[in-house]
Amino acid sequence: MKTKDMEKIFSDYIIENKEKYYRLAYSYVKNEEDALDIVQESIYKAISSLNTIQNPEYIKTWFYRIVINTSLDFLRKQKKVIITDDETLEFYSPGADDNYHDIDLQRALEDLPPNYRSIIVLRFFEDLKIEEIADVLELNVNTVKTRLYSALKKLRLSLEE
Repeated sequence: MKTKDMEKIFSDYIIENKEKYYRLAYSYVKNEEDALDIVQESIYKAISSLNTIQNPEYIKTWFYRIVINTSLDFLRKQKKVIITDDETLEFYSPGADDNYHDIDLQRALEDLPPNYRSIIVLRFFEDLKIEEIADVLELNVNTVKTRLYSALKKLRLSLEE
């Protein structure tokens, strides 16, 4: 397929689904500005490596994977920042956190390990099928099912407390 054709397919797909990718990034960073930065960086990375995609059918799972990896990279970089005083804290502040209506669910999701949280977000917030999640996360379908079951169990226990 021609590069121009693939660029058109990709740009149309991103425009149609930008809210999904924003929600996915937001589920990791919990901040509007950071989530927008992640989506923007993900689009840049995708455009830079668009020639690696052979089949337009794989754009969805391919781009989900890029957004997840970019989000995880962002979180790793954030952990390296060491805050010493209030001035430094204010300087490095990522901005105001957005508010969730269901704070218990938010906290329970934050307490899940990232590999479980990714599956919950992709399954219930992005409405992906188990097979699609397996493709995005490059996991076996049975592993996704097992982690989904375990994550739901952990969430249930956390919310019951």
